Amino acid sequence: MNRLFTALAVLGIALVGSNALAEMDRDQLSLEISKANSANKDKMKAFIWKKASKVTVDGKEMVDILNEISIQENGDISMVNLDIETHVKRQRGLRGRMQQKAAENNAKYLDGAIEYSLAYMYMTKGQLLDFFSKAKITDEKGVLMAKASDVLLNGDQLTIQVDKASKLFISKSFSSSMGGDPISGEIHYDEFSSGVSHVSKSTLNLPAKNTVIMSENKDFLKRVE
Repeated sequence: MNRLFTALAVLGIALVGSNALAEMDRDQLSLEISKANSANKDKMKAFIWKKASKVTVDGKEMVDILNEISIQENGDISMVNLDIETHVKRQRGLRGRMQQKAAENNAKYLDGAIEYSLAYMYMTKGQLLDFFSKAKITDEKGVLMAKASDVLLNGDQLTIQVDKASKLFISKSFSSSMGGDPISGEIHYDEFSSGVSHVSKSTLNLPAKNTVIMSENKDFLKRVE
């Protein structure tokens, strides 16, 4: 009996040690990923670029939006509208005025959705640490897959794919709510020849408006110092 008790005690200690090691590995991984992507975000502060968005409603092209994006020194994201082009034929008279009012309201809603998605694209170091500390993480042939809920908002869900070698993002997908309306999105990353990672394309789904926003980041320029 004493031998059995001793054996079970040793096994218990071994299991506790194993769990502690796994937790240490998770903490270290969270730090490495957060550090790598925070450093990458700092490098992106040197750039300014354009975000071209195509808006479809019920599958029909309605609006093209062009914004200028940059990351400020304090980490905030700046988005300045450069152009909006509608593909809807303007009506005359009262219907035209009603149409214009609806278009203005929709433009605010779309700009709000694009700006809302930036929070998931460019998360802070603290947000990343919180996410990876509670995420379920699996290793799939060199790609780390992390999933968690209640990330930036109660009830939201976020999945991040990370390159295991560089610890930089490959893609993100999220589902959340904006002003009570559901919103979901997919975000894809690419790299410059220098190795700096950046958002390349994204898709936002706004079912309350039967709307999809497909965006592409382009014309990356280094700021003049």
